[in-house]
Amino acid sequence: MAKRLIPLFNRVLVEKIVPPSKTTAGILLPEKISKLNSGKVVAVGPGVHGKDGKLLPVAVKEGDTVLLPEYGGVEVKLDHKEYYLYGDDDILGTLHD
Repeated sequence: MAKRLIPLFNRVLVEKIVPPSKTTAGILLPEKISKLNSGKVVAVGPGVHGKDGKLLPVAVKEGDTVLLPEYGGVEVKLDHKEYYLYGDDDILGTLHD
């Protein structure tokens, strides 16, 4: 049975991207060089209501690649996969090609 988690309020569910540990030629990369805290947004909450009662939507959308802080997030395991829940304001930015 596949589970689907839909975050509440302004939370974002992220699957971290694991960088390759070696190149296509077989050269092993040091862990520090290959480490970039990035992830793919899997699900987003609806947003949070401001003081005036209007809904403030989440800044990212599903499928975005985002830059994450080194520490933080709540680990969630679903169907033997690790995901992390972050607040919308904890995400540092989006990454584009």
